[in-house]
Amino acid sequence: MHIDIAGLPPERIHFEISPLAELGLALHALSEPGHHPGLHGWATATSAALEPDLADRLHEADFLWRNTFSDVFMPFAGVRGGDGRTGASLAEDLDILDRLDDERFVTAALEFTCASLYGTGTPSPLGNATMRARALDMAAARGPKQVEFTQQLLADPGSVRSWVRRLFEDCDQAFFADTWQRVQVQLAADARHKTELLRRKGLDEAVGAVSAALSLDEDASRISVDKLTEGRTNAADPAVGAGLTLIPTSFGWPHLMVLHAPGWRPVIHYPVHRPELPSPASVELLQLRMEALAHPMRMRLCRNLARSPYTTGELADSHSITAPEVSRHLAVLKKAGLVTTRRRGRYVLHSLDLTVVARLGSDFLEGVLR
Repeated sequence: MHIDIAGLPPERIHFEISPLAELGLALHALSEPGHHPGLHGWATATSAALEPDLADRLHEADFLWRNTFSDVFMPFAGVRGGDGRTGASLAEDLDILDRLDDERFVTAALEFTCASLYGTGTPSPLGNATMRARALDMAAARGPKQVEFTQQLLADPGSVRSWVRRLFEDCDQAFFADTWQRVQVQLAADARHKTELLRRKGLDEAVGAVSAALSLDEDASRISVDKLTEGRTNAADPAVGAGLTLIPTSFGWPHLMVLHAPGWRPVIHYPVHRPELPSPASVELLQLRMEALAHPMRMRLCRNLARSPYTTGELADSHSITAPEVSRHLAVLKKAGLVTTRRRGRYVLHSLDLTVVARLGSDFLEGVLR
């Protein structure tokens, strides 16, 4: 994922907090607690306390935040002629959502029906018969409630928008106001810290502090985000009100999301750093490790190396293969960072790095969810 920033003045890069964006990820955590084991207690207690009517309505609309994270949660990035700034409260964020025109609201709300076309700038289903038919067809694959929602949204966007706003307001009254009061201090402190880093030490330092999955190219013309998905956007495009917004979240880990819809201001939605969370492995390194372990002989070698250190000769003798063959397999495992070596006299001993191997499952999960 790439964000072009060539020619973008530093003052057009903002670290902001957004109650509406945080509500979206809180709702996601409620609907997909398996993605967020650290929030299990909060999700369980919050779900148990929901009134049945609100729980039913959340279930009815959960495709807005469950399978995809709809851009309706970051309307400040899509308001035509807007300044790209978030609201100071959920009510202000919802007022910004009301300013989003119907075409953009509908397209963002129906993101779950056209995720593969997200970055292509397709026509709105409100005015294009082909996209309208596609939206209804894709909604049918999700289920009847998605079909009904899509039909109502296409027929009467205004009534659905009012229903969505009322739903978010009821969430605020039921649980989110207390949640936001608790997390906003940390989020505001993070945004201030990153803003100060940007001002004092430059964009490279600020980007590095956001996430190890972000990097700034040598000529400072592009920010790259290490994700399995692909996409590109231009933060310096005056047609979208040139600028880049970065928003911290307490509910987001392991998700690191990039809003890159055509015509919208780019947004990086990143989890605030917590000391207990390890730095994310790169997608390339994760792929390298999984490919290294996919070979049956290397799996058998790992069985030995997990138990105790072995020399190349010992491994060759144990598996009835030649020492050069063992060396070739060990080279693949070493390149993937799975095996360590140490010398004892004239012997070189190889061991499986159990800490790295133990993280493979969580690294894989984080990589596919990032």
